[in-house]
Amino acid sequence: MNRSRFVSTCLLIAGFVLYFLVNEPQTSYAMHIMEGYLPLSWALFWWVVFIPFFILGIRSLNKIVKEHPQMKLLIGVSGAFAFVLSALKIPSVTGSSSHPTGTGLGAIMFGPWVMSVLGSLVLLFQALLLAHGGLTTLGANAVSMAVVGPMVAYGVYRLIVRANGGQRLAVFAAAALADLATYVVTSVQLALAFPAESGGVLASFAKFAGIFAITQIPLAISEGLLTVLVWNWLQSYNAKELAELRLLKREESL
Repeated sequence: MNRSRFVSTCLLIAGFVLYFLVNEPQTSYAMHIMEGYLPLSWALFWWVVFIPFFILGIRSLNKIVKEHPQMKLLIGVSGAFAFVLSALKIPSVTGSSSHPTGTGLGAIMFGPWVMSVLGSLVLLFQALLLAHGGLTTLGANAVSMAVVGPMVAYGVYRLIVRANGGQRLAVFAAAALADLATYVVTSVQLALAFPAESGGVLASFAKFAGIFAITQIPLAISEGLLTVLVWNWLQSYNAKELAELRLLKREESL
């Protein structure tokens, strides 16, 4: 292992250790919105919204795997990164929790549609194996974390790179804003389902978003920094694959 790779690996390990020390997981039984918390009509509505994006994601994922099988490892890394980070729980608004999402990394590499599949699988496994979230609210949770978050990450990354803002800045901003966007959507979902008696949906949204912001803004910043460390590590060990991904994106945009 050369010196640069050794330093990159040490920084990555130190980043994960610091991240888990600062964001120590606490007991919680929610994955964004817990099982049975949403009224049935809203739970079904968010499932209907989510399904088309999942279908697009399946098509995109199949295309990448068939045409570029060497990308399977990076796809697995993207899913594992999202699973590990989103397993951290900090109790927040009643029936919900704050936590990092980890979806920005995969969205940067493979685009938002692939993450609609990986993110929803992460949510499903955590609902079934860790009792975080549920099946009825999976559609709502997937829209916030697996659809909107990755779309924001991908859009922010592309904008900053095209503006020559620097790749590390683009990675940081994409991961952090994807995290924040996820909780903005969660706040909207809760506000629509439970409007305030005084002020309605807007007042309810302000309440939910305000409470989320206390924990989510520091989490978003730390997730952005950690994602930059992981990105640097990938550039050291998977430079060839990342170069192929950049070439693939250019061909698709033509």
